[in-house]
Amino acid sequence: MADITAILTASQSHDLAARQAAETQLRVAEESNLAGFLTGLASELGNDQKPPETRQLAGLILKNAVTSKDEARKAELQQRWLSIDGGTRNVIKQHVWGALGSELKEIRHTGAQAVSKIAGAEIPHKQWPDLVSGLQANVADTNARPGLRQATLEALGFICEEVTPEHLTDTEVNAMLTAIFSGMRKEEPDVEVRLAACVALSNAMFFASENFERQNERDHIMQVTCECTVCPDVRVRQAAYEVLVGVAENYYDKLAPYITAIFNLTTKATKEDDESVALQAIEFWSAVCEEEVAIQDEIEDGVDEPPVYHRFVEQALGQLVPMLLETLTKQDEDQVEDGDDAWNVAMAGGTCLGLVATCVRDQVVDATMPFITANIGNKELWRLREAATFAFGSILEGPDGDKLSPVASQALPFLLVAMGDENSHVRDTTAWTIGRVFEFVGTASPPVVTQTNLNDILTALVAALQDKPFVASKACWALQRLAVSCVGEDDSHPMRAALAPYFQGTVQALLVASDRGDAEFGLRMEAFESMNEIIRASTKEAASVVQHLIPVVMQKLSVTLDSLAAPGISAEQQEKLGETQGLLCGTLQTIVQKMSSSGVEATQALVNQFADTIMQALLRVLGSHASTVHEEAMLCVGAMAYACGDYFEKYVDALFPFIDIGLKNHEEYEVCNVTVGVVGDLCRALDGKIQRWCDPIVSQLLTDLQSQKLHRSVKPPILSCFGDIALAIGPHFEKYLAYVAPMLQSATQLSMNQPKDDDEMIDYNNALRNGIFEAYAGMLQGFKEDKTKIALLMQHAEFVLSFVEEVTKDADRDEAVTRAMVGVMGDMADTMDGIGALYAQKTFWKDLLQECMDPNQDVSLQETARWANEKIMGRVGSGR
Repeated sequence: MADITAILTASQSHDLAARQAAETQLRVAEESNLAGFLTGLASELGNDQKPPETRQLAGLILKNAVTSKDEARKAELQQRWLSIDGGTRNVIKQHVWGALGSELKEIRHTGAQAVSKIAGAEIPHKQWPDLVSGLQANVADTNARPGLRQATLEALGFICEEVTPEHLTDTEVNAMLTAIFSGMRKEEPDVEVRLAACVALSNAMFFASENFERQNERDHIMQVTCECTVCPDVRVRQAAYEVLVGVAENYYDKLAPYITAIFNLTTKATKEDDESVALQAIEFWSAVCEEEVAIQDEIEDGVDEPPVYHRFVEQALGQLVPMLLETLTKQDEDQVEDGDDAWNVAMAGGTCLGLVATCVRDQVVDATMPFITANIGNKELWRLREAATFAFGSILEGPDGDKLSPVASQALPFLLVAMGDENSHVRDTTAWTIGRVFEFVGTASPPVVTQTNLNDILTALVAALQDKPFVASKACWALQRLAVSCVGEDDSHPMRAALAPYFQGTVQALLVASDRGDAEFGLRMEAFESMNEIIRASTKEAASVVQHLIPVVMQKLSVTLDSLAAPGISAEQQEKLGETQGLLCGTLQTIVQKMSSSGVEATQALVNQFADTIMQALLRVLGSHASTVHEEAMLCVGAMAYACGDYFEKYVDALFPFIDIGLKNHEEYEVCNVTVGVVGDLCRALDGKIQRWCDPIVSQLLTDLQSQKLHRSVKPPILSCFGDIALAIGPHFEKYLAYVAPMLQSATQLSMNQPKDDDEMIDYNNALRNGIFEAYAGMLQGFKEDKTKIALLMQHAEFVLSFVEEVTKDADRDEAVTRAMVGVMGDMADTMDGIGALYAQKTFWKDLLQECMDPNQDVSLQETARWANEKIMGRVGSGR
């Protein structure tokens, strides 16, 4: 390879041609001779005689040649690295290792990153066996070059992010932790070493599980950490509190002997220390709250072995709450004037107070109300008024709503008056608190919102829509929570009728707020979301008023489309218009859904008067390149298909290219997911008329299922979509069965072998199972009238029933899965001749259906189970 220093220098040139030529040289070198390319980069990084800029760039390119943020690409790059011969890899590692001792901090940092990424590739494969011992030796060498020990500890911390404890032996883990603990000692003279050691311990928290089981080692860890919390260097103090947060999150059960000392340290830090340290001190108590809430949930769920529950928050309540209330008065004045949501001590304290309320529930009310009542009306100090309001809003989630209702009812008139406070931050917090009252006490008894005070509430909140943008945004949110939480779920609720006279004026005010010249995206989004909820909360009698919103929204949508088509529009303007288009499509979807659920007359008015115009606009929107707009427009298309029924067929030819694009959009998988849902909507709307578009749709869905690039969350809905297609086109689905059935079998095997590592995996597996069962249900029901087609499914019956039996044994299955598999069992019994013998052989269904028919179960599940039981018993009893 030519002079790599010159090439790296040119790759940073301001001259575009020179930069592009250098980048091409680097790419060609990597592709033609990877080992030589990486050796050259490592040599550049480790050479003190080379320019710092090229050394640092060489290290970054080397690092990125071994890793990626994408897990699949990362595995590919790591395997590529391991394919290089061991001798060459050792040479590269020697150069990289040398960078840890550089005189330049940025080179040491890059070297530490490169060491960790190589370690991430090699350690899981038992390569680089002397790495940890070498790192420990560096830290232990007090005569080492300045910076070497710091960089070594930094590398240790990075390595802990790349590998898991299982990849290291106990000896290696202990050596690593010993190096870290020695760097944290108060006797350590180099503050940079102490800082790097604290950061490394935060990253190594999972590796210390065995050490936390042994009291002497646990005591030592907590001692050196607590000593670091009082280090003269603020960065070390902050990092030490981050370690304590990690201890609370991972070793809560071991905290009891140290909690008093930690409380004293955190109290002092919160009151007196730098904000960066105080934030972490508060975060410690937030972490404790979250752990105790999780433990309460486990205990309430009746787990076999309840976890240790120390009740730290409850026991410290008398001292903890006053400490947090004091933090609420430390607002950032610049933030107040600018409406900036920057994180500060006051916000952290309020968040922690909210977690305390969730943890101790009713007890928090008595602990905070004296502060609130004493300060919420303070005429001299806005900080105290705002802090008291913030405190009240923070404690609303957790305590019993019915117990809070009298307090909230008493406070609400005061809060409405405070919406006119002279200080904008007080008004902002007040609007947020009013929204929280609606959210958490809105359904309480006696009700907080009544027909008597509704006018005062709406008057204050609608007036606030003209306030500063950040106050107006909170007022929008409060209106949204009012519509969601306080007006019930059907037209019979008296508050729906009470809200009706205010519908048009409130929606108009929200439209005006969304059009404000100073409205950023946050205010526009809150205004539209509030409008959507108010539309959903309107009564059927208001359908004509809702209908009149369609031309308004369409006109606004047309303006954005024309503006985007205008020449010379900037990227910033394009982004803003795209955001507005997405919001308008969302509101249009809400209007369509509301009208289609408001009776035949409203639906016909929608279809006859507006369907063509709406679809023309949506097709123009789909022609834009913005994925977020594509997603919102597709959702509106789905709502239109539902409303129009088979009348929607006239639009499908024009729509189909965008469906094809959406199904192929693996990069922006949310768009693909929404498009799959729209295909299901089309099946339900068109029934058999969807058939002429099915060949390309099914083909692309099968391709999507096999794609390694498509996010896994899209694949369960694809399985469900096969069921929608089968149900729509009936026996004509036979032509796809030979391709779809193996996919369902593969998905079934995947589900049965799915690890239960965390809640996310459990949720995904439930979604996968639901998709499988919905696919089978759609085929069974679609083939029902043609026994020859049902016979094709009969060969899969034992496999499907065995899968149901396996899922029955899983305590983590959710209600949707249970209902879907019960439905499939009923469909099999309803449609398959000769299935009785299989049910007689596999009798697990009796206990399952008995469980589902229990009166305590969901009513729809009980009904499905009774129907399935009747069908199965009929087959088993008659032997057919």
